[in-house]
Amino acid sequence: MGRKIQIDVPLYVLSILWIVWLVNHLLPFELGFLGILPRALTGLKGILFAPFIHANLNHLLANSGPFLILSTGLFTFYPRIAVRVLIFSAIVGGGLTWIFARQNYHIGISGIIYSLAAFLVFAGYYKKELKSIIIALVVIFVYGGLIYGIFPGDWRTSWEGHLFGAIAGYLAAKWSFKKTI
Repeated sequence: MGRKIQIDVPLYVLSILWIVWLVNHLLPFELGFLGILPRALTGLKGILFAPFIHANLNHLLANSGPFLILSTGLFTFYPRIAVRVLIFSAIVGGGLTWIFARQNYHIGISGIIYSLAAFLVFAGYYKKELKSIIIALVVIFVYGGLIYGIFPGDWRTSWEGHLFGAIAGYLAAKWSFKKTI
């Protein structure tokens, strides 16, 4: 008997992303000020709000598919810890971005996407079970190009959010599955 695909929470979050984008598009001002602004007290709110804000339709479209696929993988294959991993990804990845990133507003859910990809890869490494290793290899094959996003490039892209998201995903996998001796 196969595993039931768990897509409810990913679709719910994706719906919120699109609703926020639509509201932002209709407002006479931009919601970017709700992003992460590093080392500014007012920028702390971005840890909670930044993942839901996207600069434009292309930004949202670029993030929608990977978020839906990776979060569905998380909720399908690791359902007992999925919500915890998602929240950990947002708080730790966003928190590290707030502490260490360059002074600019950081918005979008791509940091969480990087966290989910890293989690799924390192879960395979730490669990050492065939299913988890296969999932890790599929993620590497499909999303291996994400590695380039953790390095400085286009000034409009938060490579820091990507890097710290990936670190959060690694930490979530390590703390979830590493056996203690």
